[in-house]
Amino acid sequence: MNPVRPLAADAVLDLLMPLWQVVIGVFVLVTVVVAGRRILMRGPSRMGGAMLLTGCAVIGVAVVGYLVQLL
Repeated sequence: MNPVRPLAADAVLDLLMPLWQVVIGVFVLVTVVVAGRRILMRGPSRMGGAMLLTGCAVIGVAVVGYLVQLL
């Protein structure tokens, strides 16, 4: 009879950091850095509108994520 080997280490690793979360995180980080650089290059006159647009985008993503989670 084969002894059962515990797979707890693999299960914990899979729960902590699945690969798709890393990929999504990298894409989000790159997008934020590029967008931030573009906003700073445009100067302070456009900063207010850009901050308003960014705030609305964050709220929209949060609402969509919440609605998807409810499904």
